[in-house]
Amino acid sequence: MALHIQPYRAEHEPAVADFNRRIRAAGEDENLVFYQSATPRWLPPASSSRIHNEFFLAIANDGVHGGYALKTQDFLLPDGQIRSIGYYHHPLSEGIVDKAHAAIGMLLLRDAITRSPLLYCLGMGGYERPLPQMLIRLGWSHFAVPFFFRVLRPAKFLRQMQTLRHSAARRLALDLAAFTGAGWLGTKLFQSYRALTSPRVKRSEALEVQIFSQETQSLWVDARSNCSLTAVRDHQTLRLLYPGSESHLSRIEVRRDGRLIGWAVVGERRHDAKYGNLRVGSVVDNWAFPGESLSIVQHATQVLERQGFDLILTNQGHQGWGRAFLASGYLPGPSNFLFAASRKLSELLEPFDHVKLRMHLTRADGDGLPRNF
Repeated sequence: MALHIQPYRAEHEPAVADFNRRIRAAGEDENLVFYQSATPRWLPPASSSRIHNEFFLAIANDGVHGGYALKTQDFLLPDGQIRSIGYYHHPLSEGIVDKAHAAIGMLLLRDAITRSPLLYCLGMGGYERPLPQMLIRLGWSHFAVPFFFRVLRPAKFLRQMQTLRHSAARRLALDLAAFTGAGWLGTKLFQSYRALTSPRVKRSEALEVQIFSQETQSLWVDARSNCSLTAVRDHQTLRLLYPGSESHLSRIEVRRDGRLIGWAVVGERRHDAKYGNLRVGSVVDNWAFPGESLSIVQHATQVLERQGFDLILTNQGHQGWGRAFLASGYLPGPSNFLFAASRKLSELLEPFDHVKLRMHLTRADGDGLPRNF
């Protein structure tokens, strides 16, 4: 069977619908389907924008057998140069349900590398999944982007956090801690301790805005040297990623004496069975002058508290931001949010073990926007 990988066009949509039906009929997750429309709803290609999504399909005479998405965006690299980098996401192959198509996953990846040699993946669900295993075999550089969480309603967290309740004995212990208030007391004592021992910050004010102000442009320029790798977060990019029409996101600007010192984007995560009926918020993205990250984290946390969330989650690649979240009463947890860089991109990230500590990677750099973070 001769396979050709080509851009997804409108005339392919019926074949993609057939492909999705076959995947679902095999008993896979009903959400594990490829895009129904050839035109991306998020960041469609436009001549005026250097950040966009494109879709590609693996097509044979008998129909579609796989596909992937490629987001192209400008990044600042360790050498100080800004380059266009590809983000490989949503790969889907019929090989997951039919071994006759097992080679398609590798064909999709090779096509993406050909189109964008400076390529990365982010997320992927953990090292045990097929994609990161394949990337490791190909010699890609990789690490798990640190994960942090803060419990806002301990009793509800103990009763609903399904990943902690995997045995009868564990469920009994957690229910007892919730009923007696021990969980609430322990959580509040820990957070109070962190508040007392964290560095003091000068007073600042936070304002929720519909669109980010023009001042974010100078903030990007002045703060970017603090990162070894970061997607461009200038004013134009922020307005594309976080337009006022995305009302489920809260855009926060933080000022001191009228001067913008940083910003954050927060929102509610999509439902996940492992969190039961918890309302889960996320710090999706953030940026600040060096030394001001703690103020931004504190304001972002306060906004999510006011919005009534039970739990806050975030992933932060830069070690400075990680320290700020820890100082704000967050706890580290096991991360399945993986970053992997193609061999060509890895060459620009050497020495990787040193460079990775200052990579500014957040949920916004993955496929989570606008609603899947």
